[in-house]
Amino acid sequence: MGNVLTIILQRLALGLLTLLIVSIVIFVAVNLLPGDFAQNILGQGATEEAVASIRRDLGLDQPMLSRYFGWLAGVLQGDFGSSFAQMNFASFSGTTSGATTVAEQIAPRFANTMFLAMVTAIIAVPVAITLGVLAALYRNTVFDRVANITTLSSISSPEFFLAYILILFLAVLNPILPSLSNIYEGMAFSERLEKSLLPALTLTLVVTAHMMRMTRAAIINLLASPYIEMARLKGLSPMRVIVKHALPNALAPIINVIALNLAYLITGVVVVEVVFVYPGIGQLFVDSVKIRDIPVVQACCLIFAAAYILLNLTADIMSILSNPRLRHPK
Repeated sequence: MGNVLTIILQRLALGLLTLLIVSIVIFVAVNLLPGDFAQNILGQGATEEAVASIRRDLGLDQPMLSRYFGWLAGVLQGDFGSSFAQMNFASFSGTTSGATTVAEQIAPRFANTMFLAMVTAIIAVPVAITLGVLAALYRNTVFDRVANITTLSSISSPEFFLAYILILFLAVLNPILPSLSNIYEGMAFSERLEKSLLPALTLTLVVTAHMMRMTRAAIINLLASPYIEMARLKGLSPMRVIVKHALPNALAPIINVIALNLAYLITGVVVVEVVFVYPGIGQLFVDSVKIRDIPVVQACCLIFAAAYILLNLTADIMSILSNPRLRHPK
C-alpha cells in the first residue's frame, strides 16, 4: 500500500508542476494576443494619453514577469482578478469602479458547462460501454461493421458539423428539441434539461466513438486469455464471459479513455456552446477573447487546463488501483 501511495503522490506532484508550467504558457500566450483592451474600448480615435491612462490603471503597463507573479499570487488565494469588460471607466480617465470579479462572472457559466458535461456523460458512458461490449461479442458481424463505420464517421466529423446536422433534423425538419440553449438561472430542471439535450447529443456523438472503440479493443484483447478459455469450457454463455470475466479486467484502459473524454467534455465544449449559444464557460471564453478581456481569458484557460490535468490524474490513479501489476511493479 505504501508503494501505491508513493506512486499517487508522485502523480499529484507531477500534475501540480504541469499546471504551473501551463499557467506560464497561458499567461504569455494571452498577453501576446494581437489587439489591446484599452484601444478597443476607447476606439480608434482615442488619444495616446487616454489609452496610456487606462493601461496604467489596469496594470497593463507593468513588466510581464511582475504581472504574472501578481496574477499567480491572486490565483493561489482564489482571486482571478476583475473583469476588464465589467469595469466602469469614468469619462475614460483611467478611473475604474464597480468592477465584477472574474470568479463571480465565471461561476454560473462553469456550473452550466458542468451540467452539460454531466448530462452528456450520463448518456454517453453507458451507451459507449454497451456498444463496445456488443461489438466485441458480435465482432466481424454486420452489427460490428455498422458500429465501427458509424463511430469512425462521428470521430471524423467536426463538432460544428454534427451540431448543425442535429439542428436540421431535430429542430428544423422535426421540431422536437429547441435549437438554442438559452438557459438562465432559476429555470426549471425539466426545461433546462430539454434545452441542453441537443448540445449534449452532439457531444455524445463525439465522445461515444472513442469510448466504444476502446471498450471493444480492450475486451477482444482479453478473449484469448487462458482464464477466458476456462470460462468458456465451463459452459458459460458468451455474454456472461465478456461481462463477468473480460470486462472487469479491461477496466484500466476503459477508465483511461472515459476520463480523457470527460476532460474533453469540459475543455472541448467551446465550439458546441458557440453553435447553440449555450451560456457556458466556452461561450464566455470566446466572447472574452473578442474584446481582449485578459483576466477572464486567463481564468478560463487555467480552468480548462486544471480540469484536463485533474481528470488525467484521476485516470492514472484509478488505473493504478485497478491493476495489480501497477500496484506491485517489479
